[in-house]
Amino acid sequence: MIINYKTRDTMNNEPSTISYTMNRLNQLFASKKDNLLSIYYTAGYPALNTTVDIAEALEKAGADFLEVGFPYSDPVADGPTIQHSSEQALINGMTLDHLFEELTELRKRVTIPILLMGYFNPIAQYGIERFCKKAAELGVDGVIVPDLPMYEYEALYSTHFINNNLSNIFLVTPQTSSDRIRKIDELSNSFIYLLSSSSITGGSLQLTNSIEDYYKRIKAMELKNPTIIGFGISDNATFTKACEYANGAIVGSKFVKLLAEDGYMEKIPAFIQSMR
Repeated sequence: MIINYKTRDTMNNEPSTISYTMNRLNQLFASKKDNLLSIYYTAGYPALNTTVDIAEALEKAGADFLEVGFPYSDPVADGPTIQHSSEQALINGMTLDHLFEELTELRKRVTIPILLMGYFNPIAQYGIERFCKKAAELGVDGVIVPDLPMYEYEALYSTHFINNNLSNIFLVTPQTSSDRIRKIDELSNSFIYLLSSSSITGGSLQLTNSIEDYYKRIKAMELKNPTIIGFGISDNATFTKACEYANGAIVGSKFVKLLAEDGYMEKIPAFIQSMR
């Protein structure tokens, strides 16, 4: 199936439309509309050469799609748990080159959608176009880069993502204006990541009146892209509550804590079952 994607021609600053083939994320959201469960974990934590093993175990346990974080020395949006996992992954020797080497086995063992999540600096050092080509070659379906400004993505980098059939996932916070959300919806081609708060990762989902109004506002906008809630999803209660307002939710810090335990691979099925 072909999807038309709106962007901007950087040569003359005029709107343009690019068509591309559905990736695994698009196929997932076309076939399943509700209660989607995504799991985040940091590549290289708790050890090198475990990225695909963990992904395979999560798929078998019932996760719908995964976000594999590549570590960075200054993860400003991450709470203590994910910061620690990034620090340890870097100590272990994780780099983008090493991650891509690990991912050569990915599509031999894992079929669900995979996103890479991390900060812009390592991508820029690697080379934007080179990064997108390599990720696509290895079967990655999308990228989440929290500190990549929307206008820079649209003007400078969108063609690299689109030409490689990679979805770029934008983040929305309770403070994001409706106009900006509409613009994000226009530029998106798989889902929109709704932060449950403007704080760092690892907190608990707090449904204050203002946060609940935020979720209701987003839902009432009837966006063309699905929405997934992240930050603070830590158990069945918070996952279920998030799914009342969005198509699914992302579990991060809670799962990363599990990876610090002995025998974590054997505990993954029970962990996923507890979230459902």
